[in-house]
Amino acid sequence: MALEKSPLAPERFPDLPAIGGVQLAGRACGLKRSGAKDLMLAVLAPGTAVAGVFTRSMCPSAPVDWCREALPGGRARAIVCNSGNANAFTGKAGDTTAERTAEAAAALFGCRDREVFLASTGVIGVPVGPDRIGGCLPELSRHLRDDAWRDAAEAILTTDTFPKGACAEARIGATTVRIAGFAKGSGMIAPDMATMLGFVFTDANIPAPLLQKLLARSNDRSFNAVTVDGDTSTSDTVLLCATGAAGNAPPADLRSLRAFEQALDSVMIDLAQQIVRDGEGASKFVTVTVTGAASARAARRIGLTIANSPLVKTAIAGEDANWGRIVMAVGKAGEKADRDRLSIAIGGVTITENGQLVPGYDETPVAEHMKGTEIDLDVDIGIGRGRATVWTCDLTHGYISINADYRS
Repeated sequence: MALEKSPLAPERFPDLPAIGGVQLAGRACGLKRSGAKDLMLAVLAPGTAVAGVFTRSMCPSAPVDWCREALPGGRARAIVCNSGNANAFTGKAGDTTAERTAEAAAALFGCRDREVFLASTGVIGVPVGPDRIGGCLPELSRHLRDDAWRDAAEAILTTDTFPKGACAEARIGATTVRIAGFAKGSGMIAPDMATMLGFVFTDANIPAPLLQKLLARSNDRSFNAVTVDGDTSTSDTVLLCATGAAGNAPPADLRSLRAFEQALDSVMIDLAQQIVRDGEGASKFVTVTVTGAASARAARRIGLTIANSPLVKTAIAGEDANWGRIVMAVGKAGEKADRDRLSIAIGGVTITENGQLVPGYDETPVAEHMKGTEIDLDVDIGIGRGRATVWTCDLTHGYISINADYRS
């Protein structure tokens, strides 16, 4: 199914730097009937530390189960990711395919099975042969390069209309380190750690326990702060790998990694926002900022309730400044709110204050803002200090068309 590139897409895929200790490849192995790239391989230097966060779906894919069991080892030598088939809801056959894929990669690169991490995305419930993916790895490995970012990013796409990449630099002590990564996602996006995958790499020397803390914190501010349609996938996986090639002294704690954490946040937020910009059928990128809530958690929940509301999202698609739908969403979020303290602004224009329409409110500048592609919704609950920002997109007929035709 050929899809038109999202109107919210960046102009081009970024120029990502080589990361010491990382080689990548992305090729077609026949899992997609279109003949597009569908298998990604990342090979990592021995001793590479790994961190991961995964879907909280109670129906996870076989690769998610495999990664969860492998993660406590804290080391990664290879990542194998296929698209076109999710290897989810495939029972024992899916488990066998995951095991055999990891065994094939381990034999190829001389490592333990549990140093191989797996991810799959695509159609649910269709078994793939136990050696179908592993058998493609020897040929794929011949195409490994340190600059094959775009090939790798393209090989993990499903209904995405563009590959997504981002990078940053930071300093740990006196050493400059690099961070680069890529992600996929377009629909079934409400990460809870959808068909969302993210792979981020750094040449920093960071022990796995610290790396896991960094990833969990950054994930909460990025991938867990976006939604396209409110649906959480069976396959959500984000992996962060640190090869140590930069040679910095091992950090003792998170305080010495503040600059690195900020750079990591910038990469992961960039990737998360690109997923929203590629939301299925999306024509508008929406930032929802909630302040004055009882807690940060409450603010996040209110923000996501607004962002996931079909009524809010279709009003945005129709360029209708219907602020009453925002009031509705705040009220149903299940968090403390007071209608007589609620303030709402769209595009920086205050519409309601302390529960009432602003005297002399003129909808003209708000209506003009709604015609743009970058929409800002600001809501102040007026009862506390909790705040959160989430990102979403509008809901158009294109979303229905893409998903109605997904398996055809």
